[in-house]
Amino acid sequence: MLVEDGKIMDVDAGSHVQADEVVDCSGRHLLPGVIDDQVHFRDPGLTHKEDLETASRACAAGGVTSFLEMPNTKPPAITLAGVRDKEAIAAKKSRVNYGFYIGATPDNVAELQQATDVPGIKIFIGSSTGNLLVDEQAALERIFAETDLPICAHCEDEATVRANAERLAGTTDITDHSRIRDENAAVIATKRATELARRHKHRFHVLHVSTAAELPLLADASPYITAEICLHHVFFNVDDYPRLGSRIQMNPSIKTKADNEGLWQGLLDGTIQVIATDHAPHTLEEKSQPYPQSPSGLPAVENSLALMLDQAGEGRCTLNQVASWMSDAPARVWGMVGKGRIEAGYDADLVVVDMNEKRTIRDAQQHTKSRWSPWDGETLQGWPVATYVHGHCVWNTIRGFDESFRGTKLRFDHSRGGYWNTVDGIGT
Repeated sequence: MLVEDGKIMDVDAGSHVQADEVVDCSGRHLLPGVIDDQVHFRDPGLTHKEDLETASRACAAGGVTSFLEMPNTKPPAITLAGVRDKEAIAAKKSRVNYGFYIGATPDNVAELQQATDVPGIKIFIGSSTGNLLVDEQAALERIFAETDLPICAHCEDEATVRANAERLAGTTDITDHSRIRDENAAVIATKRATELARRHKHRFHVLHVSTAAELPLLADASPYITAEICLHHVFFNVDDYPRLGSRIQMNPSIKTKADNEGLWQGLLDGTIQVIATDHAPHTLEEKSQPYPQSPSGLPAVENSLALMLDQAGEGRCTLNQVASWMSDAPARVWGMVGKGRIEAGYDADLVVVDMNEKRTIRDAQQHTKSRWSPWDGETLQGWPVATYVHGHCVWNTIRGFDESFRGTKLRFDHSRGGYWNTVDGIGT
């Protein structure tokens, strides 16, 4: 492969081609850099848990070359000016490429209409605080009817969650978290949101699908609907609460082993298009509080690719599928220009992986500021060994991080029509 000025010039360059630097990847695989389209990097306002520097270092070490960050920071990014503030912080801190969603509120449609160069609009249909919660039907109708950007949403029905919480009031049992945020809460909200999307013919992405019962709502072909799973909903279930406790406390909650299997099948059959992490770190001190004081969220961004490489090594999927789910699909869903593929003209965002390398995940070795992982102690085979952003090696196992390099703001072309209209990628 020939890379020049941060671009892939030729995928199969001849041996006669001269280059300033030659990288020998013999015995290894080259994949497009991972694009994580759902992260919470806590900057600004909650930087004791994470910030854009520590999080982007974790990205680089995990093979993630681009991320899209959610708006529920302090202050929340519910105005275009708020998004610009976060972009300015990222320009100084981030080792990898970045984009920031704008958050919907019941009354900020005018602000959403002005946001044109962001990945999309994020709605919290349940599971939020303050004015980021949008649960009233009239407000949701306005957002879907009067805006043009693609929309994504956290889908848990607020009324169902509150009723379950009242029924289980006073509980200190962590397993009740999955009874409070149950299957019905997810199904009701996902059905509501996908019906809005279809009726208004508005592109909509279902975040962190957590139940197999949601899959039929996504299975019928629609040019407007895409969806994703997060790895904790595939790798953990309610049987793991006694072992891991609040380390796997998430919103939406962990479900059953049958849901693990159903979601995996949804990936394999194409009902689910994207894998993300919902990386949402808290300190171990915060997570160690008794339930329900313990907060929901876990760090995952630096181990996500390795988890999937391990699955590929076991024969549960192929490397091409991993690249599709973690790179190409999110680039197409959000219209990221020049991202997600190893093709001439695309940006040289790349990750070198060694399918023979074994490592054990350890809390103390994590690059995220929170310094823990729910996969602590697990040994995986297949790991990233070098990560390139715009052709620049931002991290490898020999030299570590290049502290001088910074990623760039992602570019979005929503006119291409999203995932279903870009089977050949977004291009340049």
